[in-house]
Amino acid sequence: MAVYNSKLGLRIEMRRQLYLIVAGIVFGFMDMQVRAMDANLGNFLYSKQQQIHSFADAITVKVPHIVWSFYDAVAADDWETASNLFGRINAASRRFSEATNDESASSAFDTMLWPPISESDGACEQFRKWNNHWLHRYGNDVINSIPPGSIYFGGTDSGRFIISALCESQVTGRPFFTLTQNQLADSAYLDYLHAMYGKKITVPTNDDLQRAFQEYAADVARRREQGLLKPGEDVKMVNGQVQISGPAAVMAINGLLARTIFDHNRDRQFFIEESSPVDWMYPYLTPHGLIFQLNSKPQPQITEAQMREDERYWKKFTDEALGPWLDEKTSLNEVCNFARKYGLGEELVGYRGDKDFAASSQARKCYSKLRSSMAGLYVWRADNATDPQERQRMYDAADYAFRQSFALYPCAPDVVYRYVDLLLERNRNDDALMVVKTVLRLMPGNVHLKDLLVQVEKAQ
Repeated sequence: MAVYNSKLGLRIEMRRQLYLIVAGIVFGFMDMQVRAMDANLGNFLYSKQQQIHSFADAITVKVPHIVWSFYDAVAADDWETASNLFGRINAASRRFSEATNDESASSAFDTMLWPPISESDGACEQFRKWNNHWLHRYGNDVINSIPPGSIYFGGTDSGRFIISALCESQVTGRPFFTLTQNQLADSAYLDYLHAMYGKKITVPTNDDLQRAFQEYAADVARRREQGLLKPGEDVKMVNGQVQISGPAAVMAINGLLARTIFDHNRDRQFFIEESSPVDWMYPYLTPHGLIFQLNSKPQPQITEAQMREDERYWKKFTDEALGPWLDEKTSLNEVCNFARKYGLGEELVGYRGDKDFAASSQARKCYSKLRSSMAGLYVWRADNATDPQERQRMYDAADYAFRQSFALYPCAPDVVYRYVDLLLERNRNDDALMVVKTVLRLMPGNVHLKDLLVQVEKAQ
């Protein structure tokens, strides 16, 4: 690997050596051992710095000094300083606030320098929060399930940053191309993808971004007149022009751009880890271990064999993580009793599963989210089934997946709201009430859950 002759390039190489040294140091504390930095993380951070250096040369933009200070703090295992520095970088980027006292820095962060910096912080955060064993277990299970040369959309922070860091080389697309569907509406992210993957796969252009915005604006204006706006779509008419904001609007535009990637790379296989559902994808999705496969053609149904394989996969996992007690016949009352006892991961006397998993809220949130996403696919299939038996089969699969998801991490809002919606739809109001009351015992001060409780009681 070439070492840059410039002082900055030499500094990056020296920092890489420090990463590798730090990653190999193990400090002993009584009967515990703490690894300062994971070697995969060290290599990933080095690759991101190389990207930043290369991009800055290509677009003739000076990298703000605070960026290198951030990497120095990470290399020194000074996570508090690194976090504070990234907070200042984030403020200077003006991506979440207009207020900044450093206009020169903010202009640099408007470019494709931003994604590798952001990904570095995202990876650091994941590696610091997760149990290291379960982080590698999760990441490797996803990576090993995806054929080389595929295109992978990582939606959540775990699905994006952990997979990126553990891949052989995210920068060169080995073993597959790692993107996120959540940032496609950001022109700086599109520039980043072009620089990284543009010679190997087709990536949307900024013209595609404008077309996606115009397509969505026309659609949302029509639905606004019909009173069919979705939750999270903030649409206003100002001087005859449509103004769009809100998370649902951004994700809709992201979804259109993901469709562009899908349509123009049909020689590739596609896989996705869901953050927010993308409506057009549902007919194409089938279960694929922890994630989804995005098939090249709409699938008429999820076959019995596919559903049973999905259930076998997750039964084996929950047996290991939670203990061998939860199957498709386990009542919701039993699941709620388990959640009340072990839901916070604090009191584990009598816990029959992996206690490291139970004590890792990040791992539990991640796996719970993955399972609730799969339940969401079954719900969509049930809602769109024309055959009553097929509809019931999908509802049963969804209910089982939601029970598993709820047992894995009952405090996840995504799980609670989606499961309660299904229960109310099936006129299981008492069960919906039991779910909400169970979570309120774990999170008694949560005002959103209190509001949900009122809604469910009204439904009764």
